[in-house]
Amino acid sequence: MFRRKAWLAARPAGRRAQFDIVSIMTRSLTSIISASVVLAAASVTAGGSFQRAIAAPLQDPYGTWTLQGENDAVSTQKGTSDQYYTSGLRIGWTSGTDNQPPAISNLNRAIWGEGMQRISLGLQQSIFTPRGTQLNPPNPQDRPYAGVLLATANLISDTELSRSVFGVQAGVLGSYAGGYQVQNGFHSLISDTPNRGWSHQLPNQPILQLQASRIWRFPVISAYGISVDLLPTVAAAGGDFRTYAQAGGTIRIGQGLDSDFGTARISPGLDGTDAFKGTRTLAWYGFAGADGQAVLYDATLQGSTFRSGEPHVSKIWDVGEFEAGLAVIYHGVRLSYTQVWQTPEFNGQRSGLFNFGSLALSAKF
Repeated sequence: MFRRKAWLAARPAGRRAQFDIVSIMTRSLTSIISASVVLAAASVTAGGSFQRAIAAPLQDPYGTWTLQGENDAVSTQKGTSDQYYTSGLRIGWTSGTDNQPPAISNLNRAIWGEGMQRISLGLQQSIFTPRGTQLNPPNPQDRPYAGVLLATANLISDTELSRSVFGVQAGVLGSYAGGYQVQNGFHSLISDTPNRGWSHQLPNQPILQLQASRIWRFPVISAYGISVDLLPTVAAAGGDFRTYAQAGGTIRIGQGLDSDFGTARISPGLDGTDAFKGTRTLAWYGFAGADGQAVLYDATLQGSTFRSGEPHVSKIWDVGEFEAGLAVIYHGVRLSYTQVWQTPEFNGQRSGLFNFGSLALSAKF
């Protein structure tokens, strides 16, 4: 104990403050995840018949279109633009309820059991760069340049108090994903400096992923027209892009919380999906959440799955995220903003919490 205190005292004040912030947020992460796991386990152990007894969410005949963007230019830190996970773009469509072809409906029921069913389809691009984007060749100890382009198909099953998702992602990592064209093309459009190391990006390889998640909704309190609930979640994915397990939770305060299961994220992260059904003319909520990920494999950090000698860094197996934001649902439109803080993903990454913003707009047609 004495040595640890002496070590902390010897650290510069700025670094000690940064250590304290990360330590506090890590303890908060542990508390939220622990509470979420306990509630999820209680639901699985004792809530099966309870959920079936009230499994009657509102029918929704309309499909939902979503546009989403995530970018590190929206940050609470200075000088963090264009590094690490620097950009995510996504377009998605989610069906109305219980109007899928019989084969898809039967598959959904075989996986998740009885529930209100939807299917979602999407296309997403993620761009990753090192911190030193003006170096060519890039620093071999920094995150490699990588673009990932994925098509996604998910089966969604809802009860009144849970949402279950099973899906597949297929696409490409490498130059065919268009990361260089999108990033430097946008920089050219706004007269910004191009990033110079894209000729050293990870080589092309096909991507195939399976993913699954479940979210539970636990109402906590409702008074004076304002409600509070907790959304514990577990998720996992496996494939040659990113293999990991995740647990976390979100706490929300607002009105019309039963309109959805939280806001959407470009995975990984706390993703409530694009599906929503407003239960009042104007629904809104503020939220804060945290999740922990046990990462077995990440191709954007560890390099090509099929070729040796490509750029790579040493990944960190345990990654935490903290998020906070606001969502508004008005008639058939949902607008949400999420700020995400993330612990380091690889050894040698800039210390502290990397962060980015996520903006999503969904509309029913």
